[in-house]
Amino acid sequence: ARTLDDERLADILQELPHDEQTEIVTRLEVERAADVLEAMDPEDVADLLGELPEPEAESLLARMSPADSAPVRMLLTYDADTAGGLMTPEPIILSPQTTVAEALAHCRNPDLSPAVASLVFVVRPPTATPTGKYLGCVHIQALLRELPSTMVAETLDTSLSSMRPTDSVDAVTRFFATYNLVCGPVVDDEGHLLGAVAVDELLDHLLPEDWRDLDLHDDRETY
Repeated sequence: ARTLDDERLADILQELPHDEQTEIVTRLEVERAADVLEAMDPEDVADLLGELPEPEAESLLARMSPADSAPVRMLLTYDADTAGGLMTPEPIILSPQTTVAEALAHCRNPDLSPAVASLVFVVRPPTATPTGKYLGCVHIQALLRELPSTMVAETLDTSLSSMRPTDSVDAVTRFFATYNLVCGPVVDDEGHLLGAVAVDELLDHLLPEDWRDLDLHDDRETY
């Protein structure tokens, strides 16, 4: 871990079980650990810090930049077994005047998972979570069928329901089963977009802690 650069170590940590994540992070120097956490996705940082004693977690948060620590602190206010605890606060969020060409450029971001890149959320400014009024979403399939100069406001899906941050894991599971999607919006009672839950985060939460260590072919009956 000490020989890897921050970005590479962050990528690896995000794929490890929580106990291995915490073991590595707690063995790093505090300043280095904070740098690595800044390179990770906020939802993964929140999960990791949730496994640490509160003083240690706060020490790391205090050494992170405010821009990186703020979304993590927000996620830590929600129970891990809720939509708020599962969501990413950094999905693709755009204003109504954004063109289809610009929206597709955001979807091509290699740092986004395919699930998160499948849906664009359109809001009134500000576009940082918690955003201005949530207006609706645009599916990537719809973007591919539109002219590049079309504004996303013209292709909005306003019929899709949203999740509340306090919704249970069961409610989140029913959302995905109902709408046959891989990503969905989390909106507060005032209509502000807080983030989005991706189905891969839900599955990671539902599967046993050691699922990555199990052989898919030998342990099919486990699932």
